[in-house]
Order: sequence, then structure tokens, then C-alpha cells
Amino acid sequence: MKILVAVDGSTYTRHAVNYLREHMEMLGRDAKITLLTVHLPLPPHVARNLGSEAVDSYYRDECEKTLKIARGLLDKAGIGYADAWRVGDPGDVISEFATKGKFDMVVMGSHGRGLFKTLVLGSVATKVLAGCKVPVLLVR
Repeated sequence: MKILVAVDGSTYTRHAVNYLREHMEMLGRDAKITLLTVHLPLPPHVARNLGSEAVDSYYRDECEKTLKIARGLLDKAGIGYADAWRVGDPGDVISEFATKGKFDMVVMGSHGRGLFKTLVLGSVATKVLAGCKVPVLLVR
């Protein structure tokens, strides 16, 4: 089973990764896990003024920080994984990555770091549910 775990560094992401760790028997110990984080693009005028090298470095550093907690949790449990990061609209990128990568399931937190944490579902989770052709498991 190929499992894509959408990671944004929030408490809900930690819950999703812990859920995955606790239910690996159900998913199969041979499950292939990929962590994915998606960073929103910088405004064009900012990116232009910083230059491509600085922008690339910024995205890489920020995405590495975001992946760190999920990596640590999986490492501690002895669960292997691959990871990736992209820049773009998180809901769109997660859905497209899951479909093109032929994943069997997407696992993600029900809420993230967005402004509307009090909503029933986060905006990224809602967008992934609406646009993803792969089953999505939301963890609260």
C-alpha cells in the first residue's frame, strides 16, 4: 500500500502521523509512506527582489523544518519513509501528487496552520477532499 502523508507542522499533522504509527499493522508493515509538505508561493514581487537562489534556499529551509517533526516520529517508530516538498496551493498540489504518484491513500490532519482553525474542517483538507481521486483519511 502506498500512503501519502500531508505534513504542515501543525498539531493535527502530529496526530495524523501518530495515528499512522499506531495502525501500521492494519495498513501492512510493508506500506510505503511518503511525507509531503507544500509551501505557499512567495508573492511574485518578493521572489523577484530576492532572486531565485535565495527563494529556493528559503523554500528548502522552511520545508525541511516542517518535515522534521514527522520524520522524527517515524524514525522513532522505526518506520521507513520517503519525503518530498513542493511549492504551490497545498490542496491542489496534494491532490495532484497523490493522483500522479498512484497512492492508495492520503493521510492528513483535519486542520492545519491556517487562519480558520475553528471551522469543522480546514480549508486545505476541504480542498483535498473535493479534488483528490484517492481516498483520504482525516485525523483530528
